[in-house]
Amino acid sequence: MPSFGSSPVGDVLILAAALAALLYLGLTARPPTALRSVTKTLAVLLLAVAAWLGGGPLLLALALGLCAVGDFCLSRDGESAFMAGVGAFAAGHLVYIFLFLGQESSDLARLVQLPQLLGVLVLAVAGLAMARLLAPRAGALKGPVLAYVPIILGMGLAALTLPLGIGLTGLALVLPAAVAFMASDIVLAFETFVLGEDHPARRITPYVVWPLYWGAQAGFLLAFL
Repeated sequence: MPSFGSSPVGDVLILAAALAALLYLGLTARPPTALRSVTKTLAVLLLAVAAWLGGGPLLLALALGLCAVGDFCLSRDGESAFMAGVGAFAAGHLVYIFLFLGQESSDLARLVQLPQLLGVLVLAVAGLAMARLLAPRAGALKGPVLAYVPIILGMGLAALTLPLGIGLTGLALVLPAAVAFMASDIVLAFETFVLGEDHPARRITPYVVWPLYWGAQAGFLLAFL
């Protein structure tokens, strides 16, 4: 068996998480059910357990665990569940920020140097565009939604403080994983607040959000194990 984690148990957990993620992909566009909630939650919760048992950073296991809580909440119907999910994901993003900035190789000076400076500018433009587009459409959720935007961008900025590296190994995985995580959030926000109920794009958005999101979590795990 190829070694993905730092122990055979960790490898089994990661493979089980990948199987759960594949199963959920077939359920992602369906109405909420117990099976849908369980598979979505396990797909990331198992990664959190793998991070903990594999001796990864505690902040990594915590961030993954918070995202798993967010997954469960967003798999259910209702505004209360949605808000709980947003809160859990916001907390997960914040923990990732602390994880990235806590690395010895993290350097805030990179944010004003090329090529990372280009990434900072892209994030700034994306943040302003999201705020302008979502604010008039979020209704009663305007406050939480607008508060979530800088948290998302903060995670991207924190990832840009790390060395870009060469190839998809170690910390070089962090930036593409962060980009995928942010992209999944953006697509989900469009699906929730911008696209009409009958918009044809809704047929594919669930199948875009989930691979980007789960791939990001798996990327973070592999980056730090």
